[in-house]
Amino acid sequence: MAQNDIVVVGIDVAKDKVDVCIRSLGKRQTFPCVTQGHRKLVAWLRKHQVGKAVMEASGGYERVWAKVLREAGIEVRIVDPKRVRSFALSAGRLAKNDAIDAEMIAWFAETFSDAPSQTYDAAREELQVLVKARLDLIDSRMRLVGQSEHATPGLARKTHARILKSLANEIAKLEAAICAKIRSTPDFAERAEIIESVPGFAETSAANLVAGMPELGQVSNQIAAALIGVAPYDDDSGKRRGERHIKGGRRWVRNAIYMPCVGAATLNNPVLKAY
Repeated sequence: MAQNDIVVVGIDVAKDKVDVCIRSLGKRQTFPCVTQGHRKLVAWLRKHQVGKAVMEASGGYERVWAKVLREAGIEVRIVDPKRVRSFALSAGRLAKNDAIDAEMIAWFAETFSDAPSQTYDAAREELQVLVKARLDLIDSRMRLVGQSEHATPGLARKTHARILKSLANEIAKLEAAICAKIRSTPDFAERAEIIESVPGFAETSAANLVAGMPELGQVSNQIAAALIGVAPYDDDSGKRRGERHIKGGRRWVRNAIYMPCVGAATLNNPVLKAY
């Protein structure tokens, strides 16, 4: 049984189904990703008195299931797939399939039951979806601009130009929606104002951080650096002192604020500017 007698279920999310495992009770089941499957999963979890559901971030497929379970009054925790896989390898579990993954997620959750998880915030999730959608469109625009530099004159170039114009319009719509969301949410607006007070950071950088780093202002600088993935980790053994490297963290946030940070450092920090 999990700590404090809370029954934990591990859920492996796929596009069209979920595999679930209550490891402490030896129970397994599969449910389709349809409304009837949602209802059956909730009924099954209630039957076994499950108090916490743990699933991996699965490219957005987990959001529907998480919403269903939260509305049913079941606590939901989203975990990093890399951590679960590393845990499985450390336990000598080399095989991998959906049923095994569900069991490993449950085992991971039971083992690290005290690990904190983000409090669910529907407004922040909505903002994050908008922010990530904008970043995806910007990536598409950059790739297309690169291709356009080598496109031959004629239909290909005209096609690229039309798509680039459409992308610019859609990006502008998303930016307006992001701005409106931040302004209409007092907590977001307050955080954005603080972030924008940093020289070199403007609305876009603030939106990226508000959406991707809700812990800002609540954790130490060291923890914040680790969460965003810019903390230099030790690599020492005995008398050997290895190079420090960053690893882990939220890559999309780190990538999104890289250029603003470079600009801010170049313009406002004389030591980094010289470097």
